[in-house]
Amino acid sequence: MTYAITVRVAAPFAETVERVRTALEKEGFGVLTEIDARATLREKLGEQMEDYLILGACNPPLAHRALGVDREIGLLLPCNVVVRGDSPGTTLVQALDPQTMVQITGRSQLAEVADEATSRLRAALATLGS
Repeated sequence: MTYAITVRVAAPFAETVERVRTALEKEGFGVLTEIDARATLREKLGEQMEDYLILGACNPPLAHRALGVDREIGLLLPCNVVVRGDSPGTTLVQALDPQTMVQITGRSQLAEVADEATSRLRAALATLGS
């Protein structure tokens, strides 16, 4: 089972992060949370890794609709988008495929919400180029 929507961007990490934020905003998503995995693992464990940022993106109307179907769906919200270093000069951007919430819950009533969220996330990532 594939659970990621992935695009490789021919741009450095910091530039890509800003482009991702803008692309998400244009599709109605705000970034509610941000986890700098690289900094956290370095600080807490002394471990080194590539740039790795987890953005918790939320489209409030879609979240509201999903919560109306299943209050437990909050366990799968917000939509996580990972921006991570790839090779020099390129960055990977990956979004959790919203169809996963239909597959995990088995609730077909979530399909319309997942379809719209998937469409919006794919549109946002498509603007980043490959």
